[in-house]
Amino acid sequence: MNNQHSAGGYDTLRFNREGQAEAFDAIGARYDETFPHKQGQVSAGDWLIRSLPTGSRVLDLGCGTGVPTARQLVASGFEVVGIDLSGGMVKLAREYVPGATFHQLDIADLRPGGPRDLGQFDAVAAFFSLLMLPRAEIPLALLTIRNLLVPGGLFALSMVEADVDDFSIPFLGNNIRVSGYLREDLRAVIGKAGFQIVEEISYTYATAVDVPPEEQIFLCCRMSFSRSGSMRISSVGKSAV
Repeated sequence: MNNQHSAGGYDTLRFNREGQAEAFDAIGARYDETFPHKQGQVSAGDWLIRSLPTGSRVLDLGCGTGVPTARQLVASGFEVVGIDLSGGMVKLAREYVPGATFHQLDIADLRPGGPRDLGQFDAVAAFFSLLMLPRAEIPLALLTIRNLLVPGGLFALSMVEADVDDFSIPFLGNNIRVSGYLREDLRAVIGKAGFQIVEEISYTYATAVDVPPEEQIFLCCRMSFSRSGSMRISSVGKSAV
């Protein structure tokens, strides 16, 4: 990984996190109440559990309340570190998953040469956290994730399929800004960042609130040895919730 490229990219990027953390501070535990069915997230967590030896170190990036992912991984014998921009979410995560370690941090804090160093991880999980970033920042976040992983490390992520960039939406009584990609574009972004997709799952998810169903894409990836390496999808499944 070219650390100078990643750090330089961050140095030239103007961050705008206004309102993002505050929205999730206000939402708090209502997030889990509104999204009670997280089969895709649990399935991707199960993939990590099957693929890693007990005791592996995993970063839960955008951990929210720690449920279900941090709790699931701790219960399976992993060392789990979670980060979230929302102090309210971190407080809940510490309460719900006392066996993990949680920090209130921005992913940009973990960039090469950034202000925080949490060491390296055998795997990173980023479920619905990258969609909180503008598209210009997502490739930099993926390079940061590569830097956090040991060689050949695993990466599980999810996004909502949508062709939007830093788009403001109402969410549980608050406004947040989200980004997304169409499926083929997401695969291309992940592959360009140097990850091979080894499993893909998608779910049509209808939330408990009165909004149209969303298509959730879960990608289970392995870090390739070359950032220019091609993607390979060895297993693709689809189910509806």
